[in-house]
Amino acid sequence: MTLDLPRSLSGAPPVVVQVWGDAALFTRPELKVERVSYPVMTPSAAIGVLEAIYWKPEFAWRVVAIEVLNEIKQFTLRRNETTDLASLADAATGHRRIDTAANRVQRNAVCLRDVAYRIHAHVELKKHADKAEAAYRDQFRRRVTKGSCFSQPYLGTREFSAFFGDPDDRPAQSNLTQDLGIMLHSVDHSTKPPSFTWFTARLDAGVLHVPAQGIQAAGVA
Repeated sequence: MTLDLPRSLSGAPPVVVQVWGDAALFTRPELKVERVSYPVMTPSAAIGVLEAIYWKPEFAWRVVAIEVLNEIKQFTLRRNETTDLASLADAATGHRRIDTAANRVQRNAVCLRDVAYRIHAHVELKKHADKAEAAYRDQFRRRVTKGSCFSQPYLGTREFSAFFGDPDDRPAQSNLTQDLGIMLHSVDHSTKPPSFTWFTARLDAGVLHVPAQGIQAAGVA
């Protein structure tokens, strides 16, 4: 199935990369104690994968669609976590250390097993970009083909490593259609404290379509 996806400002189609792994955990924000994964990769997790492969300060990634390629399988895992959490502002500045030993707890997590996704995304140039959009897209494609990355990408949490490569012709799971509720769209680190936007997510014939902009939602943290 050919996806009808929005083009970039220059009229280019999205770049595409396929990612997969043994397990994943894309935590739903409304569940505070036990971690429960969305059934699909979130846009923020997809951006993390893209930036691990290729990042430059001259542009930002905007995810437009994520295809689910494998059947959704869940499993339960008991994980060590900490109740001593730093804010995003503290994490960015490094002003406060987290005491994991004194605040360790064990929590169950409902994770995903044997996952595979196809990410479609645009390069959005910033004002100080010194190259054309096509140059960054081409460099990204070359890195994907060679298997190059700045850091090992992961699927929601660092313990679940992601593999990546050029996209193939495998179809999305067309039988998967469901409402997913509120999902994180983006984080704006230019504000203090950082601000969040959200969107109402829906899996439609195995495809999560991501709007160009999210909305701020009160009461979601």
